[in-house]
Amino acid sequence: MRTLPRAPGENRRALGDPSATPARRGAGRPAWLWLIAPSALFMTALFAWPLLVGIGQAFTGPDGFSAANLRRMVDDPYFWPAVRNTALLIVVVVPLQFALALAMALLLRERPRFAGFYFYVWVIPLAISDLAAGLVWLSIFTDRGYLNSALAHLGIDGYAWLSYQHPWSMFAAVVVAELWRATSLVFVIVVAGMQGIPRDYDEAASVFGAGYWQRLRYVLLPQLRPSLQVALILRTILALETFAVAQALTGRSMPLLVGETYQWYTVLQNPGVASAIALVILALSLLAAIGYLRLLRDRTAPR
Repeated sequence: MRTLPRAPGENRRALGDPSATPARRGAGRPAWLWLIAPSALFMTALFAWPLLVGIGQAFTGPDGFSAANLRRMVDDPYFWPAVRNTALLIVVVVPLQFALALAMALLLRERPRFAGFYFYVWVIPLAISDLAAGLVWLSIFTDRGYLNSALAHLGIDGYAWLSYQHPWSMFAAVVVAELWRATSLVFVIVVAGMQGIPRDYDEAASVFGAGYWQRLRYVLLPQLRPSLQVALILRTILALETFAVAQALTGRSMPLLVGETYQWYTVLQNPGVASAIALVILALSLLAAIGYLRLLRDRTAPR
């Protein structure tokens, strides 16, 4: 059979010579730049530029570069109580929310009757804003609220739950409101993670004699690690940013870091100190995220 002669350059392309690649193929190489450019511009406008402006405000004084805003932040009598209250809120609220969310997700995993109804009822708080949730619980815990009214019907004297003279009951009210408002977020993430875990592993462990708690600890929770990482990081960052619920319930009687940022920026008209507190919140958020990623990393995976 007679073969047709190849066009010039086809022999070199057949042998893999890169110099014989058509020019139009090289022209398409910058396409990835056009694909990521909108995202890069969006992230720069939304995060990078405000971050640079905030750093500049925090470290700038009347005479240029200065740490005066940091000193004024540290010397403020509300700052350290705000740090303490924020840390205490994270330590108390986050573990309780994870315990409740995991219990609810495990209940739904057993597919009880009306499981869909339970799911929709438990995620209702996701549709309610922080301030609205704070006002709902304010109507319960205020001096003439629903809780004291119910106690009065039982012949029990009312209690000033939100008084500055009772800091622990005030803190407990904020904890209860946060549990009701934000547990549903953790619950949804955990349920989504459980959807991707085959039941074959659980059934195989059961066949080999593993009890319920053993299957939960050694089979289910290790496979939920990615979902737990995401939920922990998001919930801790949101707990650091708790503001509207505490503001509605306690005002400034229970200072929090974000509340102090609001006070310095809006009430005291000092964006420099407000930016310094915001940088503290950012640093704590980054440290928490790195800590969770290291704590919950898969140590069996190859590096």
